[in-house]
Amino acid sequence: MKIRLLLPYFAITFGLAWGLILVLMLFPVQIEAIFGKLSAKNPLFILAVYSPAIAALFLVIRHAGLQGLRRYLSRLLLWKVHWGWYAYLIIGIPSLFYAGAAIKGNLFTDPFPFSPWYQVLPALAFMLVLGPIEEFGWRGIALPLLQKRFAPIWAGLILGIIWGIWHFPAFYLSGTPQSSWSFLPFFIASIAISVIITPLFNASGGSILLPILVHWQLNNPIFPDAAPHDTIIFLAAAIVVVIIHRKKMFIRDGTVTEVIPANSKA
Repeated sequence: MKIRLLLPYFAITFGLAWGLILVLMLFPVQIEAIFGKLSAKNPLFILAVYSPAIAALFLVIRHAGLQGLRRYLSRLLLWKVHWGWYAYLIIGIPSLFYAGAAIKGNLFTDPFPFSPWYQVLPALAFMLVLGPIEEFGWRGIALPLLQKRFAPIWAGLILGIIWGIWHFPAFYLSGTPQSSWSFLPFFIASIAISVIITPLFNASGGSILLPILVHWQLNNPIFPDAAPHDTIIFLAAAIVVVIIHRKKMFIRDGTVTEVIPANSKA
């Protein structure tokens, strides 16, 4: 798949998501009558969230057919990476949120958000099939195509900017999680997170699974509310990651640039 496919990919991703959000904004009464109250579980909102994945799957099938889709999906089986990345996934990301909450001053004051406690289980399951599905597009197609022309640091920054802007309309849509947040801190955090995921993506050989798991942790409903202070923490973490991986972040050698592997890992 050539870098020129980025244009139709972003066109479909933005067109579908922003178009659906515009419908939700213009016809809230009619939408609520059909699909229920606007929330993260509204079918049209979920469809908008899935737009990066829908665009990716459409282009993969159009470009390479069902056989190409199978090879593309085989990247879900790529999980082998240095243990330090798993430490970041399991311990590091929660630590960033708790550090942000400590700065905010609510680390020990916010109650556990679920009562009884086991209600957290369906919440975690729902979060796994909501935002993380975006990664089929962002890291599934956009990042490898960007790395055909740019070094990882620049590909991660560009994708982070686009990723953040893509979320913008949701901040003005009542009932969405973003409606209670400030856009600028979220935008900066999106760029920082994109930079952090980039060396993980390359170290794994182009895994889609690991970015999905990172995204899931970022949406983990157990973590305390650290906004907007968590932005500072993620920005600092991104700088540390770039310093650690500086030899690979500024050169294109060894980067993953193929959307569809030549040989399936399945």
